[in-house]
Amino acid sequence: QVQLVESGGGLVQPGGSLRLSCAASGRFFRINAMGWYRQDPGKQRELVASITRGSVTDYADSVKGRFTISRDYAKNTVALEMNSLNAEDTAVYYCGATADWSDRQYWGQGTQVTVSS
Repeated sequence: QVQLVESGGGLVQPGGSLRLSCAASGRFFRINAMGWYRQDPGKQRELVASITRGSVTDYADSVKGRFTISRDYAKNTVALEMNSLNAEDTAVYYCGATADWSDRQYWGQGTQVTVSS
């Protein structure tokens, strides 16, 4: 079992920045891929950025050049640095991870990011 706890959401003005953090804990041998996803009400959850155990990153086209995902393998944490935020980035952001030899996706509880003036 993996528990994921996010932090760092909030209200920010257009053009501003936020940093999201997520920490994994629980009973596992190793965390594999970690990522950030977001979801608007009535819409499907979409990938924002991911990072594999080998540090290969992937970004949604809409955030390339603005968001950066990073990971601390020793602490089992992942962070998302978000810059040049705009209203379209408003959503609930979820941390996701897989662990050990399972394809099961674990999720955090989500953190709200609101970009508004």
